[in-house]
Amino acid sequence: MADLAATAHALIVADGDVDVSVLAELAAAPERPRLIAADGGAARVLAADLVPDVVVGDFDSLGSEDRARLEELGVELRVATPDKDESDMELCLLTALEGGVARVTIVGALGLVRPEHSVANLLLLADPRLDGVEVTIAGHGSRSWRIGTVAGSGETAIVGAAGDFVSLFPLESAVVGVTTVGLRFPLTDEMLPLGPSRGLSNELETEQARVTTRRGRLLVIHTRRTSADDEPAGGT
Repeated sequence: MADLAATAHALIVADGDVDVSVLAELAAAPERPRLIAADGGAARVLAADLVPDVVVGDFDSLGSEDRARLEELGVELRVATPDKDESDMELCLLTALEGGVARVTIVGALGLVRPEHSVANLLLLADPRLDGVEVTIAGHGSRSWRIGTVAGSGETAIVGAAGDFVSLFPLESAVVGVTTVGLRFPLTDEMLPLGPSRGLSNELETEQARVTTRRGRLLVIHTRRTSADDEPAGGT
């Protein structure tokens, strides 16, 4: 199992839609990440023939057989009370931050039976405690991450294929000084207010684009066009 204090990358597995092949690929990286499961996400980890380093949550969605298996393997189980203020995902993020990790990848955070949990997981990216940490939610051919801080600037590169979708959503009342390079519909030092959908479904013009901001937290979502084409129509 990975040593939390010596690992710069943490991989969190939630109980949503998880491609076990992607999970196995991430966990088999040359520098194995700290593998943290959120409650029922531990069953997804076991299904990929992997063993989590720690399982966190109130254990309301993990079957008794899987829990017994984890106990046999000596996995650390951090059991939280059901009457808690934090979600299991938030507790997992706090666990990852304990060791001073620089990067966190989250899988299984979307496609949950209760959609409010998917929304809550995306909004966790706005947490100021994550300032300076690269946190990415991956799934369904998409990657979601946050740039910028409440009072500070942000920048990111987006690498993909021409035609891929890029959406920009403010996590503040407004994000100011948004500038894009390499997107079909450019923004030049503009403001994106919370609410209107202007930042939805932009597109990569080439294989790489760049987004910068002057102030405010901005959610960036990159979705491969081929993945979107495989999904049922539902855009508006």
